[in-house]
Amino acid sequence: MIRLGAFAGILALMALWELWAPRRHQVIGRLRRWPSNLGIVVLNTLLVRLAFPSAAVGLALLAESRGWGLLPALGAPPWLAIATAVVLLDLAIYLQHVLFHAVPVLWRLHRMHHADLEFDVTTGARFHPIEILLSMAIKLGVVAALGAPAAAVLIFEVLLNATSMFNHGNVRLPAGLDRMLRWLVVTPDMHRVHHSILPRETNSNFGFNLPWWDRLFGTYRAQPQAGHQAMTIGIEQFRDPRELRLDRMLWQPFRDDDHSYPLGRREPAT
Repeated sequence: MIRLGAFAGILALMALWELWAPRRHQVIGRLRRWPSNLGIVVLNTLLVRLAFPSAAVGLALLAESRGWGLLPALGAPPWLAIATAVVLLDLAIYLQHVLFHAVPVLWRLHRMHHADLEFDVTTGARFHPIEILLSMAIKLGVVAALGAPAAAVLIFEVLLNATSMFNHGNVRLPAGLDRMLRWLVVTPDMHRVHHSILPRETNSNFGFNLPWWDRLFGTYRAQPQAGHQAMTIGIEQFRDPRELRLDRMLWQPFRDDDHSYPLGRREPAT
């Protein structure tokens, strides 16, 4: 309920911010895109509840009660265990994101997220159900291996939801504030580069929450080549607006038309 409440509240705030101070003019409006993007959220929520009833926080509570994982074995004090778990969970999400770009069968699932023809708050929740289930399984494995405290998992889940919607927002930030925030959190201008149609930009800026991993592992790209106003959002395969329909979105991973995308190719960041 905490996670759901945070999701709904931040979604509403970001939607209002996008109306008040949009970063880019959108050719395809909300009425064309939002029903499918929000429909996939409802579908994914139901699937996760059915497949993983206790979710990550429930597993963390079980691990705490039985002393599972690395952090309990190290005897870390609670405050340090919580902070460490949040940071390492974020690193795991970064590495998972890179993996979903680098492995062809995983890219087939993940490319639905990139096939949105505009970039706004709902893009941050637009993921194929199979990807969501795989991501949850990976997350549960990391939680168990770390022995992450339940409080850390809850904090991370709320942060991930919040930052994903924030950094996918079609919102304008002053350039100076954006430069400062990029040392602490992934900003919309930083993550928008990742949704460029150019492969060298698509394969950069993988972070969702903390921006440090892209800088540390050399996947950081400061700005899109064409600039934020002129850059093209999306991928080459799905340019027809009909692909924004929910039924076509769900079928995209099973269509054999991804050969034109150079999977896993990443040119040196500049």
